[in-house]
Amino acid sequence: MKYYGMIFVLLAIFASCKQNPAGPAADNPINRITPLAKSVIDADNSFGFKLFTQINNTETGKNVFISPFSVSMAFGMLLNGANGATLDSLERALGDAGMSLDDINNAYQNSSAFLTTLDAHVTFQNANSIWYRDGFPVLPNFLNVNKNYFDAEVDSLDFDLPSAVQTINNWVNTKTNRKIPTILDGNIPSNIVMYLINAIYFKGTWTYKFDSSGTKDAPFSCADGSITTCKLMSQEDTYAYYGDNSLQAIDLPYGDRSFSMTVILPAAGISIDQFTSALTQVQWNAIINKLDSAKVDLYIPKFTLNYSKSLSSELKALGMGIAFDPLRADLSHISSKVGLFVSDVLHKTYVDVDEEGTEAAAVTAISVGTTVYPEKPEIKFMRIDHPFIFVIREHQSGTILFIGKIVNPVAS
Repeated sequence: MKYYGMIFVLLAIFASCKQNPAGPAADNPINRITPLAKSVIDADNSFGFKLFTQINNTETGKNVFISPFSVSMAFGMLLNGANGATLDSLERALGDAGMSLDDINNAYQNSSAFLTTLDAHVTFQNANSIWYRDGFPVLPNFLNVNKNYFDAEVDSLDFDLPSAVQTINNWVNTKTNRKIPTILDGNIPSNIVMYLINAIYFKGTWTYKFDSSGTKDAPFSCADGSITTCKLMSQEDTYAYYGDNSLQAIDLPYGDRSFSMTVILPAAGISIDQFTSALTQVQWNAIINKLDSAKVDLYIPKFTLNYSKSLSSELKALGMGIAFDPLRADLSHISSKVGLFVSDVLHKTYVDVDEEGTEAAAVTAISVGTTVYPEKPEIKFMRIDHPFIFVIREHQSGTILFIGKIVNPVAS
């Protein structure tokens, strides 16, 4: 089913944090969002809308569900490996131009701590990891910075073994509470030397739960003009609401109201694709600022959606092309090895909306490739078929423990 009115779920989850009090936990310093982190969150939201509309240009007539937070978090790690024009282009695309890497890292660290501890009645988990090909020379500073600021788990794997894919997928499956079982399919290409992965998991119970007895089969008009049947939940209660001739918007809170789902419904006759393509953060803010308390007789579909997409073409269109170009990319802060570039950005999401609340997850995996393939060592030939000397020694001190000569290996 095509539930286009619901595609703003994760955007609203994170953007709405600023609208509601944090509750009793706000006394904890970790639950105070810093001005610096707020600037990065605003930039990430703006980037998220641009990415969302860019995807919509090629995904017309289809369900779309992304996590701007997850994509931005993964690129936050990558920034620490970028240099020169590559770093500049990534920062401009993300909206972080003019900020130091230290400030950006601190902002991501603060926003993650803030979101994951904000509401005791809402589960939000944020996990990062870096996986690199066994033997690939990664600069220690790149790993240490991402460990310190992004709490990234770091591990080297033999990418040539099938078990490497299974290990990475198992991590993704665990961190998304088994909602996204895999991010990698098949064998890892021989030129891939690293994956930077973010995984998030969200579970929120409605502040005002829907009565399942009120859920009924009802028609739903799809974007292509066809009619399908959905499970339509219903409830009459007081919500933050706004409506005009072009749209209706409603804010559905979770738990202690720190998180919410904001639904925007274009008026009948307005193309959802055209509406989405025109949506910006400025328009989003204007809608949110107009929300006001009102009693609403609400009908909303239950739905479950799995979404998967490579974001490479959209990210290139948003100004990240240099990072994807093997000839121009500069990721020399990951490794002194030349020829590193972003090979692909894989993105998977999951969402389930029912009478109890919402469960959602997302994974973003940035694959880093190299244009410099390891040289195959020259194969030497040695046949020990005549007398030889052998030595048994201790390496650290250089002590020779035994030395011998063999002239006849079968003689006693």
